[in-house]
Amino acid sequence: MTEQVTYNSPDGAQMGKSATEKVGFYGATPVVQPAPAVAVGTDLASVILELADLRAQLVALGLIAS
Repeated sequence: MTEQVTYNSPDGAQMGKSATEKVGFYGATPVVQPAPAVAVGTDLASVILELADLRAQLVALGLIAS
């Protein structure tokens, strides 16, 4: 049976009211809001590092598999 986590509010739904509240998905251990580990760059090497960091954060949240 599927459970609904919202009650159809016109304001939407929110998970984790602050950056320090922990959230996890698909059985992953809940973690606080991730912060970027690398600075925003403009060259290809920096962009590759940013994408790797983003992927690691999505894995930590449980939103994609490792």
